[in-house]
Amino acid sequence: MLCVSDLELSNLPIEQSGMAADPMPYFDAVRRQHPWLARCSVGYAVTEYAAMKEIILHHDGRLRFMSREIVDLMKARGTGWGRFTEEIMLSKSGAEHARLRGSVAEAFNPRSINRLRPLMQQVVSSLLDDWAPRGACDFAEFAADFPIRVMFALIGASPDLLPGIRSSLEIQGSSYSLEPARMPIIEEAYQVLWNFVVRLIAERGPNAGKDDLLDDLIAANTSGAINDEELRIMLVFLFGAGYDTTKNLLTLTMFTMLSEPEMWARCADDRAYCEKVVREQLRLTSPSNTYRLVTEDFEFRGVLFPKDTMLFIPLSIAGRDPAVCAHATVFDPERQEPERHLAFGRGIHICLGQSLARAQAEEGVHLIAQRITRPRLVGEVTWRPFPGVWGIKSLPIEFDPGPRRAFHWA
Repeated sequence: MLCVSDLELSNLPIEQSGMAADPMPYFDAVRRQHPWLARCSVGYAVTEYAAMKEIILHHDGRLRFMSREIVDLMKARGTGWGRFTEEIMLSKSGAEHARLRGSVAEAFNPRSINRLRPLMQQVVSSLLDDWAPRGACDFAEFAADFPIRVMFALIGASPDLLPGIRSSLEIQGSSYSLEPARMPIIEEAYQVLWNFVVRLIAERGPNAGKDDLLDDLIAANTSGAINDEELRIMLVFLFGAGYDTTKNLLTLTMFTMLSEPEMWARCADDRAYCEKVVREQLRLTSPSNTYRLVTEDFEFRGVLFPKDTMLFIPLSIAGRDPAVCAHATVFDPERQEPERHLAFGRGIHICLGQSLARAQAEEGVHLIAQRITRPRLVGEVTWRPFPGVWGIKSLPIEFDPGPRRAFHWA
């Protein structure tokens, strides 16, 4: 058995700007040296779909999120953001993780989320009334408005607070790109979000009777399932996760659809087809990558991963592995293969909000395609760094405005 440190591996330059715009040539190059492993700046990158899935699924108990190491890399000791990063649910394991997840799991199951679809439809339709007549926009900016307005509606927050919170969430989304120079801005944005949720909780109080997500979380706090700090951290985390995932998924979908005008036109008329488009987008390109630290020696495929080995797991492009499906780089919503993506992870830390993200993207794509027709790229596409929450930063388009259609809320 070889130790991972003894393998001859190529380097995957995850911080290079070229990785963000088009990562596949870099992955193809390192796979020629080793089929499923490469070196990278944080340790080792797992580059094959099956290896990512098996390691996360079968060895999750021997791994943890690299929270402490990320805080150190970002030189964030003593900051609010640093404490948040070490205390979020993703950083927990065992009974503590189960307790935190269980306190909100029911609010995020598919049945609970499906009851929110009419609200999502109303929010995106209202946004489109403002944006669609313009005939041009940065679609990434439009996509950023939708999930945060849904989250505000879910917790009963005033829309007047949207601009400052959205800006802070945008900065928060870049916090895991491992750029220590950004730490002062990240900390300032985190404090805005922290103060926002503190005020939100105080203004709501217990037993408000609104029967929304915030009431559910406050009830968990009142019952003793989570303490005051955990309640606040949970809200900041849910805001950030819900914002980044949906915004980036919608923008990536529009980017794909710019080259598939017939598919986009069909999305406007066929609600069921939108589910297939979102599923295929999650396979082709999804927003999230993750980091893990080995907490206990384990062996995988004849390779020893010692305790304290750092792993980078690029879930965002896992579905492009040619072993996953035929013509893996081709966008095909009608694929007959089982769902093959790792966009929401696997194992005990599988994304709690995946049903919410899917539902928002499905409802969004259907209604957006009705109002933003024949979209065309009219400027430069810019990308966020590949590590952390990946996605398109700017997507300037022109389009033909479509009329609002009669709609019967589900």
